[in-house]
Amino acid sequence: MSWTHRDSEQLYNVRNWGRGYFRINADGNVECMPDGNAGDEGAVGPAIDLFDIIGALKRRGVELPILLRFDGVLRSRVRELSSAFAKAREEFDYESPYHCIYPIKVNQQRHVVEVILGEGNGKGSVGLEVGSKPELLAALALLSERKSIVICNGYKDREYIETAMLASKLGLEPIIVIEKLTELDLILDAHEALGIRPSIGVRTKLGGRGSGRWRDSSGDRSKFGLSMREIVSVVERLRERDMLDCLQLLHFHLGSQLTQIRALKTALREAVQTFVGLVRMGAAVKYFDVGGGLGIDYDGSRTNFDSSKNYSLQEYANDMVYTLAETCREAEVPEPAILTESGRSLTAHHSVLVTEVLGTANFDPLGLPQELAEDDPDTLRDLGDLVDSVCLKNYQECYHDAIALREQALTLFQLGQLSLDQRARADDLYWRACHKINAIIRDLDYVPDDVSGLERELADTFYLNFSVFQSIPDSWAINQLFPALPIHRNDEKPTRRGTLADITCDSDGKVDRFIDLRDVRRTLELHEPVEGQPYYVGFFLVGAYQEILGDMHNLFGDTNAVHIDVDRNDRPRITHIVSGDRVDEVLSYVEYFEADLLARLRRSIEHAIDEDRITYEESAGLIRRYQSALRSYTYLTRREEEPS
Repeated sequence: MSWTHRDSEQLYNVRNWGRGYFRINADGNVECMPDGNAGDEGAVGPAIDLFDIIGALKRRGVELPILLRFDGVLRSRVRELSSAFAKAREEFDYESPYHCIYPIKVNQQRHVVEVILGEGNGKGSVGLEVGSKPELLAALALLSERKSIVICNGYKDREYIETAMLASKLGLEPIIVIEKLTELDLILDAHEALGIRPSIGVRTKLGGRGSGRWRDSSGDRSKFGLSMREIVSVVERLRERDMLDCLQLLHFHLGSQLTQIRALKTALREAVQTFVGLVRMGAAVKYFDVGGGLGIDYDGSRTNFDSSKNYSLQEYANDMVYTLAETCREAEVPEPAILTESGRSLTAHHSVLVTEVLGTANFDPLGLPQELAEDDPDTLRDLGDLVDSVCLKNYQECYHDAIALREQALTLFQLGQLSLDQRARADDLYWRACHKINAIIRDLDYVPDDVSGLERELADTFYLNFSVFQSIPDSWAINQLFPALPIHRNDEKPTRRGTLADITCDSDGKVDRFIDLRDVRRTLELHEPVEGQPYYVGFFLVGAYQEILGDMHNLFGDTNAVHIDVDRNDRPRITHIVSGDRVDEVLSYVEYFEADLLARLRRSIEHAIDEDRITYEESAGLIRRYQSALRSYTYLTRREEEPS
């Protein structure tokens, strides 16, 4: 049977991790469905072809790598989260409201935050969480015309606290969450100075722990939060000041990317009892903030693996609302409004990094003559015989023999008993044998452990025009898996298996772990690049944390970023193009400034002219190229002509 786009969808598991936002069309191109309808065969609504968008951007002069941001996906994620809690509240007769709070640390890009806030329709249904003074200042500017909640987390100084309290005069509802006990003194001092009664929250350190990679964010040794003794102390001090009505929020956080729902259920029981206890002590707590943690199924396996989660969004909402509803009724205390800070869940799907393959390296036979002369060393002749003898019955034995013979050839070469040409032929014969063995084991149901790594050993290296450290730093830092696949040619069967390497001068600048339903795959199926034609690869679900965590290794800066929406006729529309860093910009970050650089270069040129090592014309050309390079994109570009 011929290969179709459906086969590629299954191969790359698009439907499971794509959550209805991505699919492969009949032309073999990846499409984004911003309304989340890609999972339905009869889906209606806009579809944005990524390959077509990249073509349109290149014609506009926007160079790869490009970060595509789909505004419609952000709006859809806000609606989906709000809808899940609306259904849960209706099912369990929970009357208090739900508020979606976006923690801007997840992705502080202004256009991203504005799109998320815009889905709240100015009604305050979407608020912001800030964790620092700069984030607070950004939030106040963005929310100046909205009646929204601002959760003020993180460590605080007097200026932070006073700014937050003054924001209440704008009609906002800033809630200052106490992370450590000494912050209470700062709040009380600011209250005396400003005459403003603050809205206060307390963050509790739960005894239970979360699940997944960030499980240490909770528990007694967690970085943030108050112990039960400290929370009681806050209550008593506020009571002494006749300010107990200011304590309005209880906050907890189990850690990002919760992989299993059981951890949340356990934490909820403890947190709800803490809420009940605060109300019974006289605190006017009206908000129950569960923090972040709502996970993303990066690999589509729906398991408790670090890059997945074993629960649905609706299950998450149902468990939270049910636990609160039942406990409050039993304790006969008022229901609190529910707040979540699900930044990863809101933003991960909306961004796709697209880059281009620059070249490949492989271990294919090089076409060296296989015929051997009678006077060739026995090791070489044995390798030649081995290549001819590989079959299903003896492939494992042949693999062991091939390794041993290659080691013999290396020893002979080191002793000067094998020529350079003979050493090259030995390597070529070894790789011929490995390819024959690998072709056999690909069709086997069971592959012995000692041969199972051959696929990875033979994998091609595809060199991509991007930096792992800038664009997907979590892939390097914590082995986070991101779905990766070509964004076109998916109506063709991929014939190569490869790993991905970036253009930094660092051996860690690579991606060699890929998503799989059952395990972590060490190679990715890709197509044979065609000479003269671009080959684009996309990294998906990169909208959370990756941009702000990016590191300028080798001084590769921010990539070009493009916001894409749809018009009234459901046609793709480019709304914003955010230019990536130029060379002069990233150099200035490390104290290299254009004027000084040019002055130093000109001095070197004049010295070279004096010594007749460069002509006037050559020096002028060097200056032009240097100035042009300073103003260019930090990534590699394909140019037909050199600057004149």
